[in-house]
Amino acid sequence: MIPLVLATIFFVGIHFVISGSRLRDTLVARLGESRFRAGFSLLSIFGLWWLAHAYRAAPYIETWGQLGWFKPAALLLMLPAFLFATLGTTPANPTAVGGAAPTAQTARGILRITRHPFLWGVALWAATHLIANGDAASLVLFGSLLLLAVGGTYAIDDKRLRMYGEDWEKYSLATSNLPFLAIIQKRNTLVPGEIGGWRPALALVLYLAMLHFHKGLFGVSPLF
Repeated sequence: MIPLVLATIFFVGIHFVISGSRLRDTLVARLGESRFRAGFSLLSIFGLWWLAHAYRAAPYIETWGQLGWFKPAALLLMLPAFLFATLGTTPANPTAVGGAAPTAQTARGILRITRHPFLWGVALWAATHLIANGDAASLVLFGSLLLLAVGGTYAIDDKRLRMYGEDWEKYSLATSNLPFLAIIQKRNTLVPGEIGGWRPALALVLYLAMLHFHKGLFGVSPLF
């Protein structure tokens, strides 16, 4: 379990301490944006490999155990998780790496629902797996990824505010971090036609593929 905890500290730490703080600004000023991204990408890939390896090697220590009754709910929750994560790859997303500058025109499509669709997809995926697995290793892994995804939305907001200033403040007024909040507060409106068709279709294909291959890849069937 100790290697998993160390891998978690490393992966979460590089995101909050390096990428999500003013240290990033200092490193970018010294190295340049492209070199920083390349170096941080290598650290992230290593961190993901370490996490996966440590999780597979961790002993099974039951907490609340696998919840059979939760499987139908997990199947339902994973579909919007795939949708958010897939739709969040739009190049017009100002919160994405290398995304567009924040303007009123970029607060469209899935960004009307949340300006952090990818991270909320990860958060929903992590929360679902945390509840469904019910063991200590899963609590460490998925709990840390849930913390990183939700905390990352605030860290990115702070980073974009430092980068764009007043333009970001105007953009954030037209969007919301929490999904659907800007729509509920009538600061934006839902326009399904802006989302398009191929990205939701891709999300559905990926979702169905994961249902099919999940047991072969991870040893556990998500089906009943």
